[in-house]
Amino acid sequence: MKKSEFEQWSARATKWSTEYIGSLNDKPVRAQCQPGDIAKLIDVSPPETGESMDSIMDDFEDIIPDGMTNWQHPRFFAYFQSNSAPASMIAEQLATTLAAQCMLWQTSPAATELETCMVDWLRQAVGLPGEFKGVLQDTASSATLAAILTMRERALNWEGNQKGLSGQPRIRIYASSRTHSSIDKAMWIAGLGQDNLVKISTDEQFALKEDELRKAIADDRAAGYLPAGIVVCVGGTSMGATDRVGEVCAIAQEENLYTHVDAAWAGSAMICDELRPMWQGVEAADSLVLNPHKWLGASMECSAHFIKDPETLVKTLAIQPEYLKTHGKDGLVNYSEWGIQLGRRFRALKLWFLMRAYGLDGLRSRIRNHIAWSEKLCKRLRAEPDFQIVTDPILSLFTFRYAPGSSAQSELDELNLRLVNALNDDGRIYLTQSEHEGMRVIRFVTGQFDMEERDVDIAFDAILEIARKL
Repeated sequence: MKKSEFEQWSARATKWSTEYIGSLNDKPVRAQCQPGDIAKLIDVSPPETGESMDSIMDDFEDIIPDGMTNWQHPRFFAYFQSNSAPASMIAEQLATTLAAQCMLWQTSPAATELETCMVDWLRQAVGLPGEFKGVLQDTASSATLAAILTMRERALNWEGNQKGLSGQPRIRIYASSRTHSSIDKAMWIAGLGQDNLVKISTDEQFALKEDELRKAIADDRAAGYLPAGIVVCVGGTSMGATDRVGEVCAIAQEENLYTHVDAAWAGSAMICDELRPMWQGVEAADSLVLNPHKWLGASMECSAHFIKDPETLVKTLAIQPEYLKTHGKDGLVNYSEWGIQLGRRFRALKLWFLMRAYGLDGLRSRIRNHIAWSEKLCKRLRAEPDFQIVTDPILSLFTFRYAPGSSAQSELDELNLRLVNALNDDGRIYLTQSEHEGMRVIRFVTGQFDMEERDVDIAFDAILEIARKL
């Protein structure tokens, strides 16, 4: 394609995007294809000579959309939403045009300085104190890995990167049994090992048991292990489990441990003042992560990693060969030193567009609506004699199961898996299953940026209709 044709094909892509967004209501939410269906439509080998953009765009339109799950669909109630508000999409187009590699201040001064400003806008929006600084990582998994590495280096007096872990005491990290699997994976990648992630059981409120945490730390010290940090859960993926943040952080301070709060989903809701008791005491944490690309409307990837003392993070992750140094400029921030990646995208631009286009009040209204609509559906399902609410709504997430008659649990587990699959094959809504207290449950979570109350009503009708056909 010639540069002179860019406007023509950009206009066609924009037209297709507009039509796609406008027709989402009429599409099935989950891709209705089987493994291999798309691959068999793709040429086995790459072309030796360039093809026309007409041909490429035609193939895109004919092959790709039908093989995509529609994450921006208003009835996407699975996983956690990965939103992309229209204003964020425009910013992404512009960022792609600039095509900047934003690893250092000198490689993209505006990107670096806008990132500093946007992270501070988010800090103010969710009510964190001014001592927190931050960086935009790609995902919460990367932020959590950075936090685990910081815990490791801090515990080893910053010698792990240089000397390795051989001969060092076995480092222990603590977390609720309901934390996300990204914490487990971070332990693998950090070289600490799965066995050194100590899972603490939860109480009837699904919060980590502080007495058990204290005992685990004391027992590990007595056994010669080296406790290093605690990952605190706020809004766990399965059913929204949340630890008592302030109490866990108080224990960490007593034990000189580093605390990282995983609020990847729930953290965005803290733009609403009335929801902040959920993470009461968060100001005592050393770091935390929340994902604007989940509930605030920023398109992937956009994960805000807040750190009380950035020097600990930079000391863990910064590496400065001569070719990455900026000479003659003092006081610069180079955000590649704050994360795993050296190469970095211009993520801050979409936050700037997003928060200006909708305002905090507009974003708060969406979150409040999502919570209210989820609570409404929960209440309606609770009133049905053959449905059980397993866990009540935590923000906009609850779990339920279809339980007609007096079937054994194994039979109900199988029935609910069949229900999830049937609902997703039907296409009107998209749900996912989970496990809670040894039983299979169905998760329901609202949060798609432009959904309406009627989408929840459609979900209720679909759930009842399909369940009673099984």
